[in-house]
Amino acid sequence: MAKWTAQHEAPEPLEGPVVATITGGTILWFAMFLVQLPFYGWFADRDLLWWVWTCAAGGGLGLIGIWYVRGRDAALKRHAAERAAAAAAAPGAAPGTGPDPASPAAPGSEG
Repeated sequence: MAKWTAQHEAPEPLEGPVVATITGGTILWFAMFLVQLPFYGWFADRDLLWWVWTCAAGGGLGLIGIWYVRGRDAALKRHAAERAAAAAAAPGAAPGTGPDPASPAAPGSEG
């Protein structure tokens, strides 16, 4: 039996407001931490302190996530600007739109 392989390319990943999403989630983690602080003794009496510290850890990791996605977003914008500049420099052909020299339909390829 032959192994199944996809006959088409995977779609592009969906992009959304990633920085805003991570920032909102981080704010929620910190808000939950602050709401639980007045009840620290109640959580300690019931051996549930991990709830409080899970929210603190979520907020801390969210700060790392904000740093990461802001850098990623800046790199994506920088890459898009470089491609736009390259396309403006050569108005006849955008980069990556020409024939693939390795494809059988490309002129001059023997295969």
